[in-house]
Amino acid sequence: MLWLRVMGLLVAAALACAAARAAYAEPQPADGCKRAAAFRVIIDVGHTEKAPGAISARGVPEFVFNLNLAKRIEEQLLAAGFQRSVLLITEGPARRGLAERVKRAKELAADLFLSIHHDSVPSRFLEKWEVEGEKRSFSDRFSGHSIFISQDSSDYAGSLLFARLLGGQLQERGLKYTPHYTDPIMGNRKRRLVDAHAGVYRYDQLIVLRTTGMPAVLLEAGSIINREEELRMGSVEHQALVSAAVTDAVEAFCTVRRPRTPANVANRADEVSRQATAPPAVAPEQR
Repeated sequence: MLWLRVMGLLVAAALACAAARAAYAEPQPADGCKRAAAFRVIIDVGHTEKAPGAISARGVPEFVFNLNLAKRIEEQLLAAGFQRSVLLITEGPARRGLAERVKRAKELAADLFLSIHHDSVPSRFLEKWEVEGEKRSFSDRFSGHSIFISQDSSDYAGSLLFARLLGGQLQERGLKYTPHYTDPIMGNRKRRLVDAHAGVYRYDQLIVLRTTGMPAVLLEAGSIINREEELRMGSVEHQALVSAAVTDAVEAFCTVRRPRTPANVANRADEVSRQATAPPAVAPEQR
C-alpha cells in the first residue's frame, strides 16, 4: 500500500500549494488599497485661527477642535499607507482664507477633499450658563454628526460615494448622525437629506464643496455647543474612533475609484468651467 501513501502525500502537497497560491492571489481587505501610496487626500482644517468658527459651550473655538481631529486623521491615513495625504491649514480672515484653501486644493490636484468641522446651532436655540465665572452659550437640543456634499461639484458622483462610505463607517462604530437639518425649524439652514442611512445632506452653496475640482465632502463631526458632546469631541478616544472611520472609508474609496489621469482631470476641469459661467441661484456660503 506504499503507493497509496505516496499518492496521499502528493495530494496533500498539491492542496497546500493551491492554498498558498490562493492566499497570495486573494489578499484580505485589511491589505488596503493597492495604490494608496499614490492616492492623495486633502484633510482641510475648517476655518482659521483669525476666523475660528463656532464657539463651544465652554468657550473653545471650533478651529481648535477641527485642527485636533484633522491631525489625528492625517496620522491614521499616513499609518495606513496614504503617504501623499496633506493637512491643509489656512490663515487670515474668513473670505481670504476660503479663497486660499480652494486655490491650494486645486494646485495639489488630489483625489479627495475632506473638510473637517464641528457643529453649532442657530442663535435662537442658545441658552446661557456659567463656566468658571463667565457666561457662555450652549444648546443640548441636538447631537450627532452630519455629512455634506454639493450637487454642483465637478464630481458629484464621487462626492456622494465617499460620503456614503464615510457615513457607513461612522455608523458601524455606533456613531449616529443628526436628523435635525431636515426639520422646518432650521429655516434657511434646512438641508435635503440624500441618504437617510448614511446621514448625507446636500449643501450646494458651500464653496469648498463646489469649486475644488475633485470629490469633496464636509464632515461636521459633532455639536460642540452641546455640553456633553463637546466633551466627547475633545476626547482622544472619540477622535481615534472618527479617524479610523475616515481611514477605512478612504481605503474603500481608493479601491473602487479609478486613478486620476490628465484626461479625466481635464474633463472635470471642463465641467467646472461650464458651471462657472452660470452663477448659483443662492450666494455661496463661506465654510
